[in-house]
Amino acid sequence: MELTSDQRWEIVERVASKVVSTGTSQRSLADALGDLTVKPLTGLPVALAVLYAFWSIFSSFAGDLVTDGFMVKLFDNHWLPWLQSAWPDPNSVLYFLFVGDPLADNCFEAFGVLSSGLFVSIGVVLPAVLIFYLTMTLLEDSGYLPRLAVLADTFLHKIGLHGYAIVPTILGLGCNVPAVTATRVLETKKQRFLMMTLLAIFVPCGAQLGIMLAVIPESVGWVILYLLAGFAVFGFLLDRLIPGENPEILIDVPPYRWPVRENVAKKLWNRTKGFLKEAVPFVLFGILIVNVLYLLGVIQALATALAPIFVTWFGVPSETVGPLIAAFLRKDLAVAQLSTIAMTPYQMITSVVLVSIYFPCVATFVVMLREGWKQLLAAIAALVVVVFVYGGVIHGIGILLGVA
Repeated sequence: MELTSDQRWEIVERVASKVVSTGTSQRSLADALGDLTVKPLTGLPVALAVLYAFWSIFSSFAGDLVTDGFMVKLFDNHWLPWLQSAWPDPNSVLYFLFVGDPLADNCFEAFGVLSSGLFVSIGVVLPAVLIFYLTMTLLEDSGYLPRLAVLADTFLHKIGLHGYAIVPTILGLGCNVPAVTATRVLETKKQRFLMMTLLAIFVPCGAQLGIMLAVIPESVGWVILYLLAGFAVFGFLLDRLIPGENPEILIDVPPYRWPVRENVAKKLWNRTKGFLKEAVPFVLFGILIVNVLYLLGVIQALATALAPIFVTWFGVPSETVGPLIAAFLRKDLAVAQLSTIAMTPYQMITSVVLVSIYFPCVATFVVMLREGWKQLLAAIAALVVVVFVYGGVIHGIGILLGVA
């Protein structure tokens, strides 16, 4: 016997009356905060305040407190002098490779594997990555990141992405390697390619940000501004040029909760351990390779050959060839090397932006290759165009402002 629609609903009501209990619920403070931080009118000011606090904590802890307050004194006043006195024959090739310039009085300028390499890895980058991952884990486990995704959805739709793209973007500020992997949360090939390309070009990692805070603290804001503008403009253009769909999403926004200490500690340890395993060897190896290329005369030959492009089109010294080679291994290493080259403040800003939008570091390159060689080649093609176009635009802006 087939039941009518009314009979079905009667059965549903009888079952529901036995298993469903009703009552009144009281809104908690967490519920009120959840609503306030997801609505654009109140959520955007809160988001700006959270991001400002995030940056303030990051720069104060990584730059002022740990690096400048402790690590610089430890490495420059104790480690470097001991290394220079303990290593035999300061005129040898091994001394140049592993200790660096015998006349240097700080680890940045020494540029040896055991001097600059360890200082950049442990003294500058590690504190920056540690505080970044701690802050991000707290935001993630408290339930704020999904609300940030909702707020960012409108803007990200303008460049062919959606709110979930905020996750790889923020991860990229820590390290581009897990960020590229995180692009898999996006639904379509177009969105994954867009996000992967924009990450590789315009999102500086925490290590690079830490070095910037240490060597060019007065110019970091301008560098970030140029990168944000490039992210928006070229994202908009790539979205129009690349065929494909930009589907809507349904985001599950969890309630606010206190982060669990054990979970925070485990995430922080796993992420920091992954960074140490992937980044430190490339920093040390990068310095070794660059020093070898200097000894062989390769850097000087490339600087001479590429001088017309660098000086005329980009408006930077030809010596930036060396850091750009180092940037393929580690971009933070390249920024540290730029700090030893004599240039104007605007040339330094331009050079750091070029290093940022230059080829992704080799670790990111390998992860992008795993996502597909066709996507990698297309991303590299887009990257080459962006470097030449945007580098020239930045130089042109400097000329118009009279500072280039």
